[in-house]
Amino acid sequence: MALPATPASPVPGSGTGPRVEAVQLIRIAIPLVAPFRTSFGVETVRDVLLVHLIGGDGDGWGECVAMGEPMYSSEYADGAQQVMERHLLPRLLARERLTAAELAGVLAPVRGHPMAKAALEMAWLDLELRAAGRSLAERLGAVRTEVDCGVSVGITDTTEELLETVAGYLEEGYRRIKLKIEPGLDIDRVRAVRERFGPEVLLQVDANAAYALEDTEHLARLDEFGLVLIEQPLPEEQLLGHAKLARRLTTPICLDESIISATVAAEAIEMGACSIVNIKPGRVGGYLEAQRIHDVCAARGVPVWCGGMLETGIGRAANLALAALPGFTLPGDTSASDRYFHEDITAPFVLEAGRLRVPTGPGLGVEVRREVVDALTTRRSIVRPG
Repeated sequence: MALPATPASPVPGSGTGPRVEAVQLIRIAIPLVAPFRTSFGVETVRDVLLVHLIGGDGDGWGECVAMGEPMYSSEYADGAQQVMERHLLPRLLARERLTAAELAGVLAPVRGHPMAKAALEMAWLDLELRAAGRSLAERLGAVRTEVDCGVSVGITDTTEELLETVAGYLEEGYRRIKLKIEPGLDIDRVRAVRERFGPEVLLQVDANAAYALEDTEHLARLDEFGLVLIEQPLPEEQLLGHAKLARRLTTPICLDESIISATVAAEAIEMGACSIVNIKPGRVGGYLEAQRIHDVCAARGVPVWCGGMLETGIGRAANLALAALPGFTLPGDTSASDRYFHEDITAPFVLEAGRLRVPTGPGLGVEVRREVVDALTTRRSIVRPG
């Protein structure tokens, strides 16, 4: 099986990319409209690290999806900022000009830190594409102008609260419901939702690696509910465990945390560890690697969808561009802005008949509301070449 090639060593700057004169790293604290609970914790305020490139040809924005604490992954916002300041930006700013496509090669000597690298790539793409008058959607190969939207529902205190929450999202027009689950808050909750809203609702569950292979018989009880998929039931390193679990369930297994590159995606599919893939650009190091994962899955007939990390309008715009690619055949977690925030840092994305429009303007296609960012800022630093 031929696996996709990934950059393995630094490459020289081509001299054709945008000139970056300074990089602002901005931390904002943006309150959520309601606490968001998963199997690994509860968030009430999103601690977001923004990247603002200031260049001779304009500026560009990126968003790091690392959480405030290392719960979803080993990355967290403070660590991402530190690795940018000490290791990533010095390498990038040492080049007079650099294209977004060259970033991965230049940063390859720094192991790991995909969320930090993805935020820098997003900002570089925004800057580069704005200067060229092209949209990110066009750059990635989008084929849609609108994207079907699902919504992720956190773990609630009671079943009644869960049913009320789901009813509200269905009334708003969301085309798919995803329930966060954990041991003890799974079978009965899913049954209640299915019985209340019927078989026609696209319903899936997300375990965030909360189960063990010994829970196979328990997880098999989910088969009766006609779910679209069960997402990441086992720890991320257990590809073989997921393959074994997949042979025991009729519910399709979707991998999230396990998929860190196009190479791993190809191997996971080959060994039967999943039949659906959730692509999160931050988790895999950026939108260009996410595009490669899409291509790997499409070539193998594996559907993909775009996961979410409670992004602001910056990251949401980029996710919509990605989700408009042809292989994204399932509704993703690209929810409207008001699902998470009272006030977004860009013009809000508004749900229309269960869909969001894909931005078509240059770069990410959104303008950052500087006054809102300033009001939410908790700290700010600047890095310059040399």
